[in-house]
Amino acid sequence: MVSEYTHFDLTAGSAVRYWQLSEITRLRYDTADLPMAGEMDPFFFLSKHKNFIPHTYPCRDDFRQRFAGQKPQPFASASYSRWWFPFASDRVDLSGFWFRPTRVGAWARTRLDCPLAGEYRFRLATCGGALLKLNGEEVLWMADYQRNLENLREFSLSLHRGQNELELWFDDLAERDIRFFFQLDYLDGEPLRIALETPLPDAQVKEMEQLLDGVSFEQPVYNRGTIRLAFAQPASTDYDLHVSVLGDFISLDEPVELNSRLAAGESLVAIAESETLPADFRNFHIRLQREGFQISRTLGVEICHADRQTAIPHTQEARIEEALNVVAHEAEYSSVKALARLACGLDDQQTQQMLDGVLPSILDCHDCADFTLVPLLWCRTVWGDRIDPAVRGRIDDAILRFRYWMDEPGNDVQWYFSENHALLFHTAALLAGNLFPEAIFTRSGRSGREQAAAGKARVISWLDHFEQCEMAEWNSAPYFPVDLKGLTALAALSGDAQISQRAIAAIKRLLAQIARSAHQGFLTASQGRSYEHTLRAGRSLELAAISRLLWGKGNYGCRFHALPQLALLLREGLLTLPAELEEVAAWQKESAIEWCFAQGANRIARLYHYKNRHAAMGSIAGYRWGEWGYQETPFHLRLGTQPEAQIWINHPGETLHGGFGRPSYWGGCGTLPRVQQYRGLAVLTFHLHADQPPFTHAWLPQSQFDEVAISGRRAAVRSGEGMALLVGNQTFETVSTGPTRHCEIRLNGQHTCWLVRINDRIDSSLDAFSARFHALTMTQHDDGTIEVKDPVYGTVRFLADGRVSAENRTLDPQQWSVLGSSRELPL
Repeated sequence: MVSEYTHFDLTAGSAVRYWQLSEITRLRYDTADLPMAGEMDPFFFLSKHKNFIPHTYPCRDDFRQRFAGQKPQPFASASYSRWWFPFASDRVDLSGFWFRPTRVGAWARTRLDCPLAGEYRFRLATCGGALLKLNGEEVLWMADYQRNLENLREFSLSLHRGQNELELWFDDLAERDIRFFFQLDYLDGEPLRIALETPLPDAQVKEMEQLLDGVSFEQPVYNRGTIRLAFAQPASTDYDLHVSVLGDFISLDEPVELNSRLAAGESLVAIAESETLPADFRNFHIRLQREGFQISRTLGVEICHADRQTAIPHTQEARIEEALNVVAHEAEYSSVKALARLACGLDDQQTQQMLDGVLPSILDCHDCADFTLVPLLWCRTVWGDRIDPAVRGRIDDAILRFRYWMDEPGNDVQWYFSENHALLFHTAALLAGNLFPEAIFTRSGRSGREQAAAGKARVISWLDHFEQCEMAEWNSAPYFPVDLKGLTALAALSGDAQISQRAIAAIKRLLAQIARSAHQGFLTASQGRSYEHTLRAGRSLELAAISRLLWGKGNYGCRFHALPQLALLLREGLLTLPAELEEVAAWQKESAIEWCFAQGANRIARLYHYKNRHAAMGSIAGYRWGEWGYQETPFHLRLGTQPEAQIWINHPGETLHGGFGRPSYWGGCGTLPRVQQYRGLAVLTFHLHADQPPFTHAWLPQSQFDEVAISGRRAAVRSGEGMALLVGNQTFETVSTGPTRHCEIRLNGQHTCWLVRINDRIDSSLDAFSARFHALTMTQHDDGTIEVKDPVYGTVRFLADGRVSAENRTLDPQQWSVLGSSRELPL
């Protein structure tokens, strides 16, 4: 293959962004089985330095003792098989998720064309180790190996005139989620050029980059019909298009491989019918290829088979059967699907194979194996006689060999610290011990009776914490179902009447929170832990399926944690819910409802929610203003009856679309804003840190609203009878190309302000609504007070201590309780 070079300008102040890459080499990193000291940490995400999470495992201690401060020794040869193109990111980012401790390493190579020989200043950033070579000679190494904490090194390179080769080895230890990247910044010197070795001419490569840089899905969500990729420009020649469709990082589904072609003159390509793909938020790994050269990037989109789900059964009994059958037949491969199949009387070969197929992750103590084990224990406890004896024997072996808590010996990287995982570990220990009271559990050395006693004590402690503090992972769309997974198992199988009763009470409390924080059945609120795939999705989230089961509003996706277990509790009469929750979840009155409550130890999250039948808005009050964030979503609204007509505002934690950062582009907040809300009015002010992306943005999918009017500093939208107005402190930038084409508006700069208003009453038109609030502005006073003159509420004063005063009353988040308070307000 003849080599060509594609050239890119490189000026001081920019990053070296184009590289050839090797594949990632992965080496399992096992250490001696050791116990760990520690307990559940509800504040694990409150980082003291940037968004660094300090919890590490013995494998990291062992790894740092062996390798920290030592020159990295590459454990793979430099074999370059792919290319890295930046797509708005300055980093070469191979971050991901590894379920076991794994040593990962890769090579990168590029060339710099230098007009004059001399010294040129650079800076290298990475979290792990790095070894840099210039023209074959080692010039720099780093070996801090601090888990997911970025380290920087400035240095000079002596470049000769002409072409200079840079070759970089970078490696680290993956403990579940890993920030596996490097960034090479050019700090000072004359303009250079990057020379990237490719098999195609410069112009051809740059066209391929432009095509993928501007690619988006034709629609931001697919409830039916053909999925098409839209390119920002027509192709000048034919290209092969390969797409791998994957679930999120814990999905066991096999990827769906799609092959298509982008023909000359085309800019829109059909790649699949949505009905043929799983209903879920799916990641599409897109590879554009020609003559052995390919560029790739990953985009995500939600798919929901809405046309199959239009008829919602009227009775709860019918919805129970529907839920069980949908999970049994349409869910992704999991122990939850196996549970639903057994509950439906399906103990066939497919079910047996599934029960057997989920065991490797439990035997190897993969992170998130606790998600799998609890439903498996339910299957083994209730339907053990319907499981094939050979499969049952392997299940029993896996149960006895599992690591149930960090004080038992192990060398895994299971996440013990968050509330949802802790509940599942303790639930599993109690259920497993009850199942095998006389057996010896391999890791703890306890008898089953002793294991159950340990699990019971920890379950009681967890319930004590919950009843006092509830969830630091407040209102979390991905973790409500995980918590319900553990609680439903305790309610049905704990064997202890008091624990079962307390679990039922906790389930009711969580479902009440979901109902109060929902708009027309769909969660619309600030969230303590969020991901892009749980924010952008609406209908396919499990919470939508739970809403459908309980209140007759919602849809099904294919990922489930607790739906069939809730259905079984309802079917057996173990769970009954107050009738008024359905009214609250899908509010239809000609009035509004205001909901204030607090969550977490020390009531760290003070939450406000306001809704009427056509609009809803939720936020967090007085929460860590200006600090580095993690996965918090501070503000969220939804309009009308279409779930996709939603808006949230955040500061991106990274500029890479579809990345694994925590926070990521949409999931979480790089810098947390000051957020305050009074009824349908909210203010958000951001003061960003210097080394973060210099903009804030709103998810605003224009095609999912009935009307959109964006002009200057104002954006008005309507869905059905719901309307919202966004006012910025500067002109909005509307993103018109790339992955968020017509779905994102931005405010650029380090200091941005957003003023948001939803409608209380029904306006005759979007123009009338906009006109009514045309003078809506915020005034910031020297004492920190933000004042807004609202035509309905009058003067609203957002005070610097978090309080809000308006309409002759004061909202004081310091007074909000875990139990919370709700009031109905006239419109």
